[in-house]
Amino acid sequence: MSDTKEYQEKNVEESSSFPVMPLRNTVLFPQQVIPIYIGREKSLKLIGDIDSKSKQIVVVAQEDGSIEDPKTEDLYEFGTLAVVLKVFDMPDNSKSAIVQGIRRVKILKYVSEAPYHRAIVRAVESHSRENDLELDALMNNLRQTFAELVQVAPNLTEEHTGMLSNIQKPSRLADRAISLITVSNREKQSILEELDIKKRVEAAISILTREIQRIKLGEEIQTEVQDEIAKSQREYYLREQMKAIKRELGEDEGTVELKELEERIKAAELTEEARKVALKELDRLSKIPTQSPEYSVSRTYIEWLADLPWSKSTEDRIDVKEAFRILDEDHYGLDKVKERVLEYLAVRDLKQRRDPGKPVRGPILCFAGPPGVGKTSLGKSIARAMGREFVRMSLGGVRDEAEIRGHRRTYIGALPGRIIQSIKKAGTNNPVFMLDEIDKLGSDFRGDPSSAMLEVLDPEQNNSFSDHYLEVDFDLSNVMFISTANYRDAIPPALRDRMEILDFSGYIEDEKIKIAQRHLVPKQIKENGLTKSDVSLQEDALKELIRSYTREAGVRNLEREIANVLRKVARDIVEGRRKKVRVTKKKVNEYLGAPRFYSEIAERTEKPGVVTGLAWTAAGGDILFIEASKMPGKGRLTLTGQLGDVMKESATAALSYVRSHTDILGIPEDFHEHTDIHVHVPAGAIPKDGPSAGVSMYTAMVSLLTGKPVVNGVAMTGEITLRGNVLPIGGVKEKVTAAHRAGIKIIILPDHNRKDLEEIPDHIKKDLTFHFAKEIMQVIEVAIPEVVSDLKKKTRKKAVKRK
Repeated sequence: MSDTKEYQEKNVEESSSFPVMPLRNTVLFPQQVIPIYIGREKSLKLIGDIDSKSKQIVVVAQEDGSIEDPKTEDLYEFGTLAVVLKVFDMPDNSKSAIVQGIRRVKILKYVSEAPYHRAIVRAVESHSRENDLELDALMNNLRQTFAELVQVAPNLTEEHTGMLSNIQKPSRLADRAISLITVSNREKQSILEELDIKKRVEAAISILTREIQRIKLGEEIQTEVQDEIAKSQREYYLREQMKAIKRELGEDEGTVELKELEERIKAAELTEEARKVALKELDRLSKIPTQSPEYSVSRTYIEWLADLPWSKSTEDRIDVKEAFRILDEDHYGLDKVKERVLEYLAVRDLKQRRDPGKPVRGPILCFAGPPGVGKTSLGKSIARAMGREFVRMSLGGVRDEAEIRGHRRTYIGALPGRIIQSIKKAGTNNPVFMLDEIDKLGSDFRGDPSSAMLEVLDPEQNNSFSDHYLEVDFDLSNVMFISTANYRDAIPPALRDRMEILDFSGYIEDEKIKIAQRHLVPKQIKENGLTKSDVSLQEDALKELIRSYTREAGVRNLEREIANVLRKVARDIVEGRRKKVRVTKKKVNEYLGAPRFYSEIAERTEKPGVVTGLAWTAAGGDILFIEASKMPGKGRLTLTGQLGDVMKESATAALSYVRSHTDILGIPEDFHEHTDIHVHVPAGAIPKDGPSAGVSMYTAMVSLLTGKPVVNGVAMTGEITLRGNVLPIGGVKEKVTAAHRAGIKIIILPDHNRKDLEEIPDHIKKDLTFHFAKEIMQVIEVAIPEVVSDLKKKTRKKAVKRK
């Protein structure tokens, strides 16, 4: 092949330069005659300057026909030397020309671009073997393929077939066949540039075959579309006939639908007010044409009225013991909440016995507590225990009042609010209705949903709840509403006042172990494809998970960590390393790596000025260290550790009490004139606030200024006043549990918190010694007994001297 190419190039003579005319959307082949429209300025100039004798130009196709003023790089390398046969002037000052292709040329070099392109070209010749039988066969194949194309192509006729049959040269045959069909410029250009005649004929056959397939596929699609249209028209015609027949028989769609709606209204047992509204709307519907948009709006409204459970309710479970068994089966602990639900069932039972016709209002409860303590799941358990349906509505992020009350029917696509939608979904008018995350209600320009909730959660008003869409009152007094919140302070006061708030304080360690053993471990064993015979989690392993890998009030992260351990157990069993796994504390550390959390050790330095306090956290409670230090100065008090305003005020009050009672503490009266005090609470990255550290701060200052250390193993909590009184605090259960977990032995509490010890498990109380203080010196007697003993010695000495 390379020898032939070199031979051809040697025999190709270089000619002088020719004007070059770019063509937008066509390719000119040798011997082809085509008309071209000339409208571009350069092309008009070219035609005007054409040599009157030779009239020869080079015609080249543009690679992109959308370019108005093509550069040399926008033109193909191969073109056609052509002669301009005739030029016509057009009415719009443009021209039209008839040109005939002469031969293929290759553009060697452009010599100018203005006022139009001129280029030096070289004629190129096609080449093939002589007496090639394969080429003859390909020519016959090309003619047959073209004849097939003529049968399907709408723009080709039998005359074109006859035209091709008279052409004997294979190169001309391929050129003419491609010039007659409508294909892309890129495909035509590939034929023009192909100099091997055999390959050119093969490429032409391929293009013709592809065009036949494209046309046939288009016809098939068109046939399918027409069939579909004909089918739709036929169905429409038949439906119209059916409508006409039904109208004659008095059974048209409108009449049948109206009868069905009327029967549904009767079966729904609506209230008198709702029944009147529904029948009035039904009468209006009968006068509206079915094609009218108003028809579907009116029909939807009637359907909503008919579908609501106006008088359908479920029977409550009367057996209080059975209800308690179900509640206890689903949740460990939470005794106060369970007690409140059982009280409601007992009251309902009594009322129904003595006055069966009188309705019993459902309580409106609010479960307030940290995440993961079982607020939502307890709602489901309550519904199961009472034998009622359960519906849940999440209020987190709700900002539009219409979400609660619905939209008025004047709006397109209006629907009732989510309260009515949920009642319809429940199918009864007395479900257990959970309003989740009520503390996260928002408000903006669309209204205040919390204000709309006032009517829903008010027992005096919700027996006639009005939804904007329904515009008739619906009785919600039989519904048992239960809301949940993480922070009660975020609930608007008016809304908070309408609910009975039950605090979920979080689980202590022992409760978490019981919950894990009863619920979490069996659930995760099943979910991870294991059985009890495959794995067992020891109690010490659960304690390690709770203490070292989770720090929370609830049990969600504990469940995740249990699942994490069991997945690793499943892998060990599948890989054949073990048949049965006994998960111990050591195994937990092996599976999960280094512990993520650690408890502060209660044993602290013997230096004065360090006190162990107790703090409530969302994770259930912790011990807190208060450190005090003194330095030369002018009586300034410095507080660090990211303390809140209330905690800072407690420190100031503690210092004021110390200064006003220096005589009974054995501290110099003028200590503040030459001493600065710095109080720091470690874990400075964590914000801290609250009044319960007042007692601890006072004790730390007394310890610092007297030089007497606090008794080892003592922790304390309580609020202090300027008169030295110790006031009660909250979170006693969590604080005491945290102290027990940290190894504390003695706890000082305000006297008013004595009653809170009832909530603390007996096995924790037996390990601790409790002291109750009404005033601050009672705290000092326990925490720093040396101060009190020194004071007594001084008092005795003074008494002896007087004698």
